[in-house]
Amino acid sequence: MVDQEKVRRENLRWWVILTLYNASPMGAYEELVLATVHGMLPDSSALEVRRTLDYLSDRELVKLIKQPDGRWFADLTRHGTDLAEYTVDCDPGIARPVKYWGQ
Repeated sequence: MVDQEKVRRENLRWWVILTLYNASPMGAYEELVLATVHGMLPDSSALEVRRTLDYLSDRELVKLIKQPDGRWFADLTRHGTDLAEYTVDCDPGIARPVKYWGQ
């Protein structure tokens, strides 16, 4: 049996990494991340994105700034950039597709 919630979480993590990679070198506020994720998961929530950003921050893939006004700002660390560019292995927990180009 496939755990759909696990698949959703791990895909969301990858999409957030890609969103922040495409926002480099500036980074992005959580609203932009959520708007982008809505393209793949229309029912995604702000809380779900915040949980994902926290998870990626704990793994040192994202630098997260929780501003006093309540907004969150995120940017990839060098490890997050390396992961997005396929220059390092991807540990479990993130649904990065297998690289099939440029073998």
